[in-house]
Amino acid sequence: MTRHISDLPKAVDSGDDLAARTGGKRLAIFLDYDGTLTPIVARPEWAVMDPKMREVVRDLSKRCTVCIVSGRDRPDVEGIVQIEGLIYAGSHGFDIASPDGRSIQREEGAEFYPLLEEIKARLHRELDPIEGSQIEPKKASVAVHYRNIAEAERPKVKELVDDILAKNSQLKVTPGKMVYEIQPKLDWDKGKAVLYLLEALDLTGPDVLPMYFGDDHTDEHAFEALKTKDGLNVFVGDPTDPEVAGRTTAADYLCHNQDEVAELLSMLGT
Repeated sequence: MTRHISDLPKAVDSGDDLAARTGGKRLAIFLDYDGTLTPIVARPEWAVMDPKMREVVRDLSKRCTVCIVSGRDRPDVEGIVQIEGLIYAGSHGFDIASPDGRSIQREEGAEFYPLLEEIKARLHRELDPIEGSQIEPKKASVAVHYRNIAEAERPKVKELVDDILAKNSQLKVTPGKMVYEIQPKLDWDKGKAVLYLLEALDLTGPDVLPMYFGDDHTDEHAFEALKTKDGLNVFVGDPTDPEVAGRTTAADYLCHNQDEVAELLSMLGT
């Protein structure tokens, strides 16, 4: 079941309900990064986690399993978060590794790496001349950010992405907030990555409550997946934001911003 984001109960005001659901359970917390642990900013490299948020996540990781599930490359998000002991799933779950790099490790779509390198080269050739364009190369995909491109130039970006997809049927595009993510056309997403992690970490028993925090369209796959595990989902975003208004979600609760996310994670860690 989905609801309009504006109809979701505010998580930090739902302490009694959350306490009833989480009481006596082992928590498994899954966190998106951009837009969830940090605000959305003009350029990805500017999205640095606030020290308070880092402290909250670090403290929480000492009490339960915490996984970062990000659209960023795994080494990128590991280097930005810089918290030991977390599980990191990068490239929308296409690249997963445990802290020791051995006990949990999974790569999806490795056979597509040469093709993605060709796509990256073409994108640079055709989009670098457009002011404000940004190509974000990743291990298992390539992201085309157009937030800083003039409105009149943005159709050129879509035309190029559409042409790439028309000529490469084994690729797909995942839309996000002012970004086109070109990925291998595989039956894999954040939802399947989260379900894989629950199995791999032996977190499938009735004593476990998985929770997912996310803000983007790609996080809906994880919300829907955790619905099958009686999990709880938290959407992060302001319902009045034009990029959010009118959207529906499979989430159960709402955090308007990162301050509320930090407050809720602190509550869960006590």
